[in-house]
Amino acid sequence: MHIDKDKPILVTGATGYLASWIVKYLLEDGFTVHCAVRDPQNELKTSHLRSLTKDSSKIKFFKSDLMIENSYEEAMKGCEVVIHTASPFFYDLKKDPQKTLVEPALKGTRNILNTVNKIESVKRVVLTSSIASIFGDTIEASTRKDPTFTEADWNDTSSLDHAPYSYSKVMAEKEAWDIEEKQNRWRLVVINPSWIIGPAVNPEASYESKKIFKQFCDGTMALGCPDINLAVVDVRDVAKAHINAATNFHIDGRNIISAANCNLLDIGRILRNEVGGLLFPRFHLPKFLLWLIAPFVDFTREYVKKNVGHQIYFDNSKSLKLELVNYRPINETIKEYYNQLYRK
Repeated sequence: MHIDKDKPILVTGATGYLASWIVKYLLEDGFTVHCAVRDPQNELKTSHLRSLTKDSSKIKFFKSDLMIENSYEEAMKGCEVVIHTASPFFYDLKKDPQKTLVEPALKGTRNILNTVNKIESVKRVVLTSSIASIFGDTIEASTRKDPTFTEADWNDTSSLDHAPYSYSKVMAEKEAWDIEEKQNRWRLVVINPSWIIGPAVNPEASYESKKIFKQFCDGTMALGCPDINLAVVDVRDVAKAHINAATNFHIDGRNIISAANCNLLDIGRILRNEVGGLLFPRFHLPKFLLWLIAPFVDFTREYVKKNVGHQIYFDNSKSLKLELVNYRPINETIKEYYNQLYRK
């Protein structure tokens, strides 16, 4: 079985940070791309995609909405591949997580895949999930014999009340697997990236990764950063992984896409070495101080308790073995990301 390059590929949430890179690379590979967006007429949101090709027939825009049934049907017609990236991503304790995170992620995935079941041409669906569906809090690693998480692990500790974004990713991915198992025409591949960073196709856009990374660059963390261990990956590598998963049928299941396990302080060190300056963090903030101020800086005290000061690792060996991605050195990613933000 192979993908016909004459058939279009649908990308949901096409104007997004990650999706824009996916669209760019698909066009460079000669595919026609169907871009599902909320408002195709919004030039401010879509112009960066239109500028990626001089052949307007290679990119088409369709009005779609995660919360509206069948709204992706027109965009999906004739497609053999659907790449579903559209899902809310933010951390805001003031918003209702059920309405703003869980319902769009869950219902959106359900609407997309129910439409896939109707469109006979679709052979393959690539879903953007996250390592957030693999683990809940870094403290969990300390209860394991091996602190390294793999594709076999599932996050069973996040909830609406604690880490609702992670909970939304778990619910959406499980829903996707449930729907896929009830049919045998198309196959699902899931991409589970770590924290995605790196330059954007549209530098003017606002997105959560940018908001977080800017705190390293604007002096917010000059006096210190939380002792949080995580993993990072270049947005361009994640985009390439989606395309490889879409076009290579030996790739299946869940796939951790992560270039490096690191601490927030490591990012500060890389920034000092690569670009210089005094704004980047050199020290960890005391955990008790973070616990005290947590409610005032959009953290919960439960998050601080369960995520500050704990080691955790992620196994990316499957992605390397399957040649899903050739990872960029993370110091190069951080330098390029900083330079783009600095220019803006």
